[in-house]
Amino acid sequence: MTIQFGFSLTGRGPLADRDAITRLAQRAEALGFDSVFVTDRMVIPTAGTVAYPYSATGAFPLGPDEPWLEALTAVTYLATVTRRIRVGPSVLVIPYRNPVFTARALATADYLSGGRVILGAGIGWWREEFEALGVPFEDRAARTVEALRLMREIWTQPRVRFEGRFWQVREAGGVRPQPVQRPHIPIWIGGHSDAALRRVVAIADGWHPLGLRPPVALHPAELAERARRLGELATATGRDPGDIVIAFKAPFAFRDGARRDRPPLTGSPAQLVEDLEAYVAAGVRHFVMDFTVPTPSQMLETMERFAADVRPQVRDH
Repeated sequence: MTIQFGFSLTGRGPLADRDAITRLAQRAEALGFDSVFVTDRMVIPTAGTVAYPYSATGAFPLGPDEPWLEALTAVTYLATVTRRIRVGPSVLVIPYRNPVFTARALATADYLSGGRVILGAGIGWWREEFEALGVPFEDRAARTVEALRLMREIWTQPRVRFEGRFWQVREAGGVRPQPVQRPHIPIWIGGHSDAALRRVVAIADGWHPLGLRPPVALHPAELAERARRLGELATATGRDPGDIVIAFKAPFAFRDGARRDRPPLTGSPAQLVEDLEAYVAAGVRHFVMDFTVPTPSQMLETMERFAADVRPQVRDH
């Protein structure tokens, strides 16, 4: 099986810039990267009561005045300035938007791109952001699963009939163009808890955890255990675990001269290859690299070095 590599363009801060994201996405395509992803944020509350789950302190790492591209619009833009590379949000907070609108927007992007969209999907965590959007924070997991079911109906049926707890569609057409991809746009569910794994089995085509962000570690051995648990849950429902792609997203940094006890995916090219091979052995088939550099020019340098010194050394399986 071919191991695939993408990267997180984020679309925020210095990367909330049209020229920067255009140059980076087009260069990534030329270098042979398989995917490029943007992050999702609608507003950044100035105060909050819910801890950011991927920070040891619980503090959100960016300030409220950071520029941030709207994710669905950015995905469509990236789809039109590239020709081969796959594009998507990582992850889109599904309850933030009406699922009919989200399904139509992503279907349009998939159609215009010739079938290159991946939907990374999450339930969200920031109560104050939900409140700013007028969306209930409670039941967000159930809302996410129901929304994705409705979106799949819109993507696959000529007319839509849907009766759910949160959304109802008596009967409606006008859902074309549908996605080029069949049966539908791939759905990758984020998160690493048992509840997230159950959502993967219930509705998704892939598991898309974010790791190496304390307190969430997901070092290779831990990720392998979670992959084993995912396989158990899939088998119990009659799904083939081999049909569920594991797409791991994590920070990645070159650190020449790093010690042996360094964090995973941080070190020399040889050390990085060793880490990637360990994750492949744990079940990862698609990596989304979060290049931990502050400027577009440094990201470009990191991408070039990765493509030259790391990617060719990682064996396909």
